[in-house]
Amino acid sequence: MSHAPLDIPISPDFMGAAGEEAWIEVIRQMDRVYGELLESQTALEEKNAELEAAQEFISSVMGAMSDLLIVCDTDGNIQQVNAALERLSGRPAASFVGQPISQVLKSPHEDTQAKFARHLQAGMAFTDCEVGLADAEGIMRPISVNCAPRQDHRNRSVGMVLIGRPIGELQQAYRELDDALQNFEQAQQHLVASEKMAALGRLVAGVAHELNNPISFVFGNMHAMKTYGEKITRFLQALDESPERLQDLREELGLDRIAADIGPLVEGTLEGAERVSDIVQDLRRFSGNQSEPQEPFLLERAMRTALNWVMRGTRTPPQVVIACDEKMEICSKKGHVHQILVNLVQNAVDALAVTPHAKISLGAGSVAGGVEICVEDNGPGIPPGNQSQIFEPFFTTKPVGKGTGLGLYVSYRLADELGGNLRVEPVKTGARFVLFVPDTPPRAA
Repeated sequence: MSHAPLDIPISPDFMGAAGEEAWIEVIRQMDRVYGELLESQTALEEKNAELEAAQEFISSVMGAMSDLLIVCDTDGNIQQVNAALERLSGRPAASFVGQPISQVLKSPHEDTQAKFARHLQAGMAFTDCEVGLADAEGIMRPISVNCAPRQDHRNRSVGMVLIGRPIGELQQAYRELDDALQNFEQAQQHLVASEKMAALGRLVAGVAHELNNPISFVFGNMHAMKTYGEKITRFLQALDESPERLQDLREELGLDRIAADIGPLVEGTLEGAERVSDIVQDLRRFSGNQSEPQEPFLLERAMRTALNWVMRGTRTPPQVVIACDEKMEICSKKGHVHQILVNLVQNAVDALAVTPHAKISLGAGSVAGGVEICVEDNGPGIPPGNQSQIFEPFFTTKPVGKGTGLGLYVSYRLADELGGNLRVEPVKTGARFVLFVPDTPPRAA
């Protein structure tokens, strides 16, 4: 079967000059379209390369995450998981895709499971929800999950992102943190004890002098009482002699004077023994770690005791002024207050080492809720840049070997244990520390 050739009429004008121009225009349009196609192809390849790089970056980040990651849609169906979930569950990622999240993460507690499902349905964020993840062997592994809504570029909700971590790792982290905190507290206790012993060593000379005075007149009284006892014994042995002989012996031994003097001797001896006992108790409060009860005590006497402890070991004691009512009494931990005063006075003495006309002033007055105790000196003072650091441990402006940097830190902590506070106040010359000690109710003799 043959076909007749097509007879397509061609206009003579088309093959003329106008026809050539038309063909040239068509070729130009084809070149333009081809150029645009090449540009579009190049841009498409660049975008594709950027998408591949972004995909590789996201995949590498997801693969490097130690926390498990689950991405699901608005219906709660899993769309993607990371390698951490595969490692934890022992199941491939493909086995999770398409499953409802409520079937993968479950809680043995009904209320937790209901809360988990309710948050998922509402697309709400939540934190620290404890659920279980079944591994390949069916063992339920407890994990802590955080959830946040996922939105597209138009801020429309498109699903949720869940991030979780095995609770065992969290517990281990908590245990390590707790151990570190305990070690820190023990180190603080050792520092406090070390500072107490260092301060105690500096005050040994003063304490020895304080003990020497009462012990000296205790010994003197006991020697006098020994002599009196020998005389009385001699008189008692002579009771069988004549009354005249006894009267002469009584006058010879001075029994009337002994009878009048023995009472004051005993009282003085008891006073000296009590003074020694008080000093020993102060030492125990100062250096011991035992818990100390609150008790009423005279504040002015505590000030003088602290001053004596420090000044006895000072080569050139400064002038001291005490402005406190002798009958002012507070109820607090005497050992704590005593140690703070010792540290503040010692700090003032150290600051006045090269100050002419050195002077330390101690004062106290009642305020709302307690008593404020002030220790002030006329030394070089505290530079403004150091005032925010003086209560930090190991901070000191003294030369190496002259200070531990713990005295003010320990005092600050002791004031806090009393329920009060220790602060530094600005003055024109020198330094001024104010200790607030709560007293409920304030006591006055």
